[in-house]
Amino acid sequence: MMAVEKPKSFKKTLKPFLTYLRPYRFMLALVFIFAVASTVFSIIGPKLLGNATTKLFEGVVAKSMRIPGAGIDFGYIGRIALLLAGLYVISALFSYAQGFIMSGIAMKITYNFRRNISEKINRLPLKFFDRKSHGEVLSHITNDIDTINTTL
Repeated sequence: MMAVEKPKSFKKTLKPFLTYLRPYRFMLALVFIFAVASTVFSIIGPKLLGNATTKLFEGVVAKSMRIPGAGIDFGYIGRIALLLAGLYVISALFSYAQGFIMSGIAMKITYNFRRNISEKINRLPLKFFDRKSHGEVLSHITNDIDTINTTL
């Protein structure tokens, strides 16, 4: 395995990367909103499930103590179950939209990277390729772009 080469200056590396992200800033903001909404709906679900479990437990305890007219409130539990199903469906939709938009952005940025690198390679002098093997250059390019694509 090759050693991972870290950038000498993170800020200098980040600036060009952010220029690639700039055209997609509104889509990235939308992805952030979808991620927050999906997370919020996923967090609310267990709290409501806890309420249904408490109501079920109270009904079982009341029935075991033979309290007249006591029992499990299936209507309340059913409403909670329907509300939970709705919350989880909405959460899944937000999560799907987030992934769909982000994969589109990642593919466009990867395409731009590959196009710009191809143009750069075509401008490089031949003496550059005399010092480095063709496979080494391609390996660096492929690994770096694939890493960025996977991260996005």
